Amino acid sequence: MKEYQAVVIRLSRHLRDDEDALTDLLNERSRGGWEPAMMAQDGQRLTVVFSREVLPEG
Repeated sequence: MKEYQAVVIRLSRHLRDDEDALTDLLNERSRGGWEPAMMAQDGQRLTVVFSREVLPEG
């Protein structure tokens, strides 16, 4: 089974700040076992959906 997590990043119009925010987000989620599953972008925000496998309890 998989679990999902969606994160919305508001874009700042400063390319370097946006790159740093996205890099930090990807590194942080990767350490927790999350992998990007989908990204969508409009003029003001970037939505990233992460997924990871959930081990059955028991």
